[in-house]
Amino acid sequence: MKQNKWSVSWIQKLQCIQNTAARIVLQAPRQSPSQPLLEQLHWLPVGQRTDYKLAVLTYKIRHTSTPAYLSYHIRPRESTRHLRSSTTPLLHWPTTRTHFADRTFRCSAPAVWNSLNTDTLCCSSLALFKRSLKTFLFRQTFRPSSSCIARL
Repeated sequence: MKQNKWSVSWIQKLQCIQNTAARIVLQAPRQSPSQPLLEQLHWLPVGQRTDYKLAVLTYKIRHTSTPAYLSYHIRPRESTRHLRSSTTPLLHWPTTRTHFADRTFRCSAPAVWNSLNTDTLCCSSLALFKRSLKTFLFRQTFRPSSSCIARL
């Protein structure tokens, strides 16, 4: 998902805090790299965690229409052609003129939702969706080569 400079700086600051927390929990030296520690704890980095929360909220909206005040901001993508991908439950991604507008829920939710794989999008229950989503994001973050192999 596109992020502007302001949000990236805040994510980096929060990521430093999460890295420090991982070192404290595992009693690792201060200079140790944080990526293996986060993987050992099965913690998603801050950016991925934000995507996780947004995707779970979008799932709830799509399947239960709650909260109602947010359900008005997302709508399914309607394909004009009959393609194999038209069976995938993607969302309409509105165009914007500014990067600031890209950070709104109506733009960021479809961006995150449409970036997920089909198996995750088609889960039948919230618990199954959460498990599949965390696995997808975890593989994408810590084992990028295995997620490519899993799709073949």
